[in-house]
Amino acid sequence: MATATALPASREHGHHDRPSMVSVGTIVWLSSELMFFAALFAAYFTIRSVTTAAAAPGTQTLWQAMTEHLDVPFASVNTFILVASSFTCQAGVFAAEHGKVGRIGSLANPRNWGMREWFILTYVMGAVFVAGQVTEYTGLVQEGLTISSNAYGSVFYLATGFHALHVTGGLIAFVFVLARTYMARKFTHEQAVSAIVVSYYWHFVDVVWIALFATIYLLK
Repeated sequence: MATATALPASREHGHHDRPSMVSVGTIVWLSSELMFFAALFAAYFTIRSVTTAAAAPGTQTLWQAMTEHLDVPFASVNTFILVASSFTCQAGVFAAEHGKVGRIGSLANPRNWGMREWFILTYVMGAVFVAGQVTEYTGLVQEGLTISSNAYGSVFYLATGFHALHVTGGLIAFVFVLARTYMARKFTHEQAVSAIVVSYYWHFVDVVWIALFATIYLLK
């Protein structure tokens, strides 16, 4: 009969005298992602400036005509859901840092929740956001605004579409982290670090969306 092997202390509690290489690597990678989105913002403002300058005096610019199709109240609610998910995600991180992987007590009391419950709620909120994006795309396409219809459609779908893909990637990461907690015999420091780096990514996509929302839906 095989005997259980004790986990090394470093796996249970980590090395407190040096930063996690996984966390450092994630931050470096997110820095490159930030540059990617910065390029999208630059393209958005450049094309907007060029098309506005090309419009005849006294006529409606392309941006003015196309932004009339945007449903700002709907996008505002969708944005609120995504921003709120950052708080539920961080609550899950706090639980993971204290080794509280699952709830202790009633599910009806969020104070009893562990990392799993908070991350599941975050996943649901993220999925609702993506579903909201798909719903908005469907409505815009029906109104004739597609990625190939004009310059505005191209930059709009590229910017928001790439962000939606990043959110989807975050949802996959949540599934991975949650699956590890159910498969592992013991919640380790490695799993806590995984939860933390996923939260870095999730906060990143939330901040990027706030900038996109302000640029596309508010500044127009």
